[in-house]
Amino acid sequence: MNTSSRGTIRLNRWFAPIAALLLVACAGRDVRPMPPLSPAPSVDLPRFMGTWYVIAHVPYFFEEGKVATRDEYRLRADGRIDNDFVYKERFGDDDKRWRGVSTVIPGSGGARWKVQFVWPFSTELVVVHVDDDYRGAALVTPDRKLAWVFGREPTMESSRYEALLDRLAAQGVDRNALRPVPQVPPAQNGD
Repeated sequence: MNTSSRGTIRLNRWFAPIAALLLVACAGRDVRPMPPLSPAPSVDLPRFMGTWYVIAHVPYFFEEGKVATRDEYRLRADGRIDNDFVYKERFGDDDKRWRGVSTVIPGSGGARWKVQFVWPFSTELVVVHVDDDYRGAALVTPDRKLAWVFGREPTMESSRYEALLDRLAAQGVDRNALRPVPQVPPAQNGD
């Protein structure tokens, strides 16, 4: 066997495993082009402040399995926003709280926020819709991997909920990835 044959054999021996690894790595990626993210044209920050219950979300490691979750926003004198994520591990437990600070991105009309719960890590959050009465809202990260449906009450009428899901889907969020967040304990049998 000549040298060029050995090189070909070595290359062929490594080609299949490398190609398989690349194929697996790419298979999980969604390569479809996403529509441009359209933030809400303007968010009235003082009206947006207060308590928002997390009606549905695309769960991630920190929110997974939590119940009675809500975000509490307070506008600070310096223009930043105190951003508390409040949750329970299970119904009957005391509230737990993560304190964060959000900064509105200049020029965004109040619709894009830089959110930080643990220094030095932060993420961008985009308010893509707020109902005219400020009773429902849809938020998403720019990569569309995380999204939330917010409501001012622990429960939401189905027509509002469906409309907010539609808003997120129109932004490129996988509607099937959104999961309802239990806000009230399930009714006990026999009561």
